[in-house]
Amino acid sequence: MKKQVLLMAALSAAGLANAQETVRIGHVAAMTGPVAHFGKDSENGVRMAIEALNARGATIGGKKVKWVLVGEDDGGDPKQATAAAQKLADAKVNAVIGHETSGTTIPASKIYHDAGIPQISASTTSPKYTQQGFNTAFRVVANDIQLGQVLGRYAAKTMGVKRVAVIDDRTAYGQGLANEFSNGLRQQGVNVVAKEFTNDKATDFAAILTRVRAAKPDLVFFGGMNAVAGPMLRQMKQLGLNARMMGGDGICSDEMHKLSGGTMADGQVVCAEAGGVEAAGKAAMDKFRADYRKRYGIDVQIIAPYSYDATLLLAAAMDKAGSANPAKYLPLLAKTQYKGVTGNIAFDNRGDIRDGAITLYTFKGGHRTEIAVTK
Repeated sequence: MKKQVLLMAALSAAGLANAQETVRIGHVAAMTGPVAHFGKDSENGVRMAIEALNARGATIGGKKVKWVLVGEDDGGDPKQATAAAQKLADAKVNAVIGHETSGTTIPASKIYHDAGIPQISASTTSPKYTQQGFNTAFRVVANDIQLGQVLGRYAAKTMGVKRVAVIDDRTAYGQGLANEFSNGLRQQGVNVVAKEFTNDKATDFAAILTRVRAAKPDLVFFGGMNAVAGPMLRQMKQLGLNARMMGGDGICSDEMHKLSGGTMADGQVVCAEAGGVEAAGKAAMDKFRADYRKRYGIDVQIIAPYSYDATLLLAAAMDKAGSANPAKYLPLLAKTQYKGVTGNIAFDNRGDIRDGAITLYTFKGGHRTEIAVTK
């Protein structure tokens, strides 16, 4: 009997030790719905990082651990996002990568903050995310203020546009980006000749595009995602609105060609990705893209390299702290500097990335083509 008790105690202790050696990284994005291609791209990046950590036997404070991905789907919907966030908080995951859009990330961030769980977004660009004062909120990409200034400057000085129509989808991301772009235009002395809005599930844009056409713009800026921008581009052609289109990273993937029904002309669309690498980092990024294609049989959309780096950054902070306990590694996460495939990552006192790069693209032959990397 005594031996059985001792054996049970030993097994119980072993089970506890094993539980302590598992680090669970939560990931949330739209795995279903119109922007699921971005969400799956983000999750793929996290999965690659976790596979790399396990393959090399990554340790925390010299102790080997098992890294596990805990994925949730927010469908790109704010209400579903808060439900997913609460689920991860209740499960006491060690960290969260996500969410995908500003509209889902911002409401979810309070839940993580209240639970004391660090959250790194690999794609959210709304300044409001890190202006809430949550010490748990971080991002590894530039924000809309930077994007708006760069796009406004490029539209005015390089594209030489004089008349611009601005349309947004009323989401936190789309509206915020459109406002910052308009501010950037004003700094360059360019007129906004029409302002319209739609929603992130719309498919018919005849009314707003007819009003826009009457204003005779040479550029239409769209704040929103490619699930809306693609069909809008197709209807612009149908209405004889021959202006160019510009937008942020929400329209900056090869899906634009398919979503536009093949109507997108070479050079017609210019977009900016909140991120990118300069010449010295091209080789590492190219290797990541090749490894991604080998692993999944598809090309990177946008987010995967950033979610990959965000995961490895978390692992580095945990190792430095000697613990995966959020309360112990969070202070070090805020100070950790990490060199990843997307470049050097370090945070300012709000949780924004320092000196975040921005990459401008156009499309040729239906494929995204880099124009320049800037800051």
